[in-house]
Amino acid sequence: MGFVQIIEYETEQPDEMQALGDSRIAQLGDAPEGFRLTVTQDRENPKRFVTIVEFASYEVAMANSESPEVDEFARQMAALCSNGPRFHNLDVKRSVPA
Repeated sequence: MGFVQIIEYETEQPDEMQALGDSRIAQLGDAPEGFRLTVTQDRENPKRFVTIVEFASYEVAMANSESPEVDEFARQMAALCSNGPRFHNLDVKRSVPA
C-alpha cells in the first residue's frame, strides 16, 4: 500500500527554500522505491506551499526518514519557515490510474 506525506508551510524565503530542496534532491542519488516529490504554491497566498511526497509504502518512508541527511534537511527547512511545517502522514487507499 502506498504512503503519502503532505507538508504544509509558509516561508518568507522561497528562493532559499528552493535552493535547499535542490541541494537535497542532488544528494538523493538513487531515490527510494516509488518516490515522487511535488512542490506546490498557493495562488491566493504565495507564501504558502504544500509539498507532496509519495513512497511505495509506509515502511520505505520510515526507512528514508531515519537517515541523518533527512533529519538535517528537516531542521534546515523548519528554520526557513515562517509558519509550519505541518506534516500529514497518509496511507493511500485508492489511486487512479493504478
